[in-house]
Amino acid sequence: MTKRRRFNSPTLAKMINDDHSTSDYDSSESHSGASSYQNKRKRKASTRKNNSNNSQSLLREPVQSVFSGDAYPHTSSSHVIISPGALQDTLLEWYGTVQAIRGMPWRKPYNPYLGPEERSQRAYEIWVSEIMLQQTQVTTVIPYYMRWMEMYPTVRDLATADIDEVNALWKGLGYYSRASRLLAGAQKVVANYHGMLPVNARDLEANIPGIGRYSAGAIASIAYGEHVPILDGNVHRLLSRFLAVYAPPKAKATLDILWAAAAAMVDFNESRGSLSTGSTSELLKYPGDINQALIELGSTICRVRDPSCDACPLRPWCRAYELSRPGYMPAADIEDVCSFCEPLRETNVTTFPMKMNRKKPREELDIVNVIEWTSSMGERWFLMVRRPDRGLLAGLYEFPTTSNVARTTSTAAQAKIPLTVLGKLLKYAVLPYDLKNRSEAHSDHFMITTIKPASDVLHVFSHIKKTYRPQWVVVHGGESPPPLKDSVKSHQPNDALWVRLEDVPGVNMGTGVAKVWKTVEKLWR
Repeated sequence: MTKRRRFNSPTLAKMINDDHSTSDYDSSESHSGASSYQNKRKRKASTRKNNSNNSQSLLREPVQSVFSGDAYPHTSSSHVIISPGALQDTLLEWYGTVQAIRGMPWRKPYNPYLGPEERSQRAYEIWVSEIMLQQTQVTTVIPYYMRWMEMYPTVRDLATADIDEVNALWKGLGYYSRASRLLAGAQKVVANYHGMLPVNARDLEANIPGIGRYSAGAIASIAYGEHVPILDGNVHRLLSRFLAVYAPPKAKATLDILWAAAAAMVDFNESRGSLSTGSTSELLKYPGDINQALIELGSTICRVRDPSCDACPLRPWCRAYELSRPGYMPAADIEDVCSFCEPLRETNVTTFPMKMNRKKPREELDIVNVIEWTSSMGERWFLMVRRPDRGLLAGLYEFPTTSNVARTTSTAAQAKIPLTVLGKLLKYAVLPYDLKNRSEAHSDHFMITTIKPASDVLHVFSHIKKTYRPQWVVVHGGESPPPLKDSVKSHQPNDALWVRLEDVPGVNMGTGVAKVWKTVEKLWR
């Protein structure tokens, strides 16, 4: 029997508070037995011992690899977790020491005594946090989450909101389609599920807009205790290294291996118990805690660059770490050779997962028409249109834009675009900028009097590299802004409105459109 490992490396010590008794548990959600459950868990964790043979029994076979040229042969079964019990114990013991360190308000200790309404509320909290955390760092999300829960504390509150209110609260967080899907999902939950989120991952993924396999697994395991896996970017990287999977990371076969490994980690059907029997050890190994521990380990220890292997609780079983050790001599007897992984010349922990050349974002040129109406009294109004509720920048406002034009578009052709745009949006015709005899135009006629180009604005989305080419377009005529066609007024898919000059910065718009506005402002300042 070997001495139990302690998580006291210098790297980990920096991350762990002196007082590990601090918890972000919300007592208002507990019943009378919650504290006794937590005490049981602590006592159980303090008595665990590691068996010296565990590292060989957790996986179907020990690491077997021979470097030959640029190949590293190994068994295909080396990518399978067959008996995860000791992994779960070690992982949960580590997670108990770091659970509250980053102060995430949505992360709360498991309480087995919550009723259906309280579990549904937990599901809503987790759902909001998981959607916000997509492509966004924890430190950025926390203040947004706090403001969101203050404004929409329950799914029923969210369901009564409109897209403009939701986008205003989301402003600055990016990827705005996430906000519109949260709203659509909440409305469906209220309409079809009596305001309570489905209690299993299958129904969550199949029926609630914006919830995919990962989000469904996170919600169902953490809020409802369902034995379902999760596989986000952090867990993908962690398991790729743990199993030394070196293959295209997004290939279906790769994902199948990693999802199976993630599923094994929340599989507690072992001889010593399963959740179906109700034993104390089962409660200590809650699937939501396993999943959160995997996410936390991948995010804080098994980082993309400079992973802290010395602080990793799973290091004794990590194949990537074993392969990277100086002087490591793999076994030569190979049966069931893996034909799935790509060959390697050399390896270290950060070799995994396999690096792929990123697909370059496509490039597009948009002509952005910052259209102003100015009255004889000097009032200044700007025309803005609302984007569709689905797709890029869903539900946000922008200046009338002609998207993805040819880069060979001439200055003369660009100057003709505003008249076409206005013809689609305004109730009455507008006289063109190039009208030969302007003196014949009546003061009540609307007429383009200025078209002035501004500097290009570059804005990069995850999959599109946009060049916005703005032009300032001034319309005169009449005593009020030109009336809009009924088909583009409020609540239509592409509704439009006139906005006062001083109110433009407060409109819900994307970062790229805000850059355009600041660029065009320079033309008159």
